[in-house]
Amino acid sequence: MLRNVTLEEISDGKLYRSNDTVKADCQDCKGCSECCRGMDDTVVLDPLDVHRISVHLQKKPEELLASCFELGFVDGILLPHMSMKGDDESCVFLNSEGRCSIHSCRPGYCRMFPLGRYFKDETFYYILQIHECPLKGRTKIKIKKWLDTPDLKEYEEFVLSWHSFLRDIHILLSESENETLFDQMNRYIVGRFYVQPYDPGQNFYEQFKERLKEGRGLLE
Repeated sequence: MLRNVTLEEISDGKLYRSNDTVKADCQDCKGCSECCRGMDDTVVLDPLDVHRISVHLQKKPEELLASCFELGFVDGILLPHMSMKGDDESCVFLNSEGRCSIHSCRPGYCRMFPLGRYFKDETFYYILQIHECPLKGRTKIKIKKWLDTPDLKEYEEFVLSWHSFLRDIHILLSESENETLFDQMNRYIVGRFYVQPYDPGQNFYEQFKERLKEGRGLLE
């Protein structure tokens, strides 16, 4: 998601890697669920997020898109995001105790919070957002422990390649006035990368790379 702000406005101004430590640990949130409410369409999901939740809940991606996710445009590209419900606009997966009911397979956005990503020079860094979490007294924790993500190196390569692909699509669509191309590309992204299931018995990243190679071929 493109943001027209400076690092100093939203973060402590530092760039971090996964082996660095930051003051992000909220001690299991202590019952706070502020970051699970009022997020509107900002919890954007990548293909791995949808795959993980689909496998965990044993529901097809298209079922989730009809019940738990919504589609919205991000920088001109149609992508799924977490659905919010009720007067307090709480995440559809927030239970009555104010806890995440899919915590073990929560999206990458949720795993990072209150961290964010800053993409620069064909790589990315983590940033500590300073206006997002209201909890005081957060303690230091190593970023890779906070992310709680298996195969972190492979995951970070996936994040970078997906971001680069979406960036190139954004450039293509923003430079074109062809509405048919716009519709076809967005239908392709949703259908090929999200709705068509990945085989849970096979390595997700290898399957994603095959689809990405195909998508790159279409761009060229």
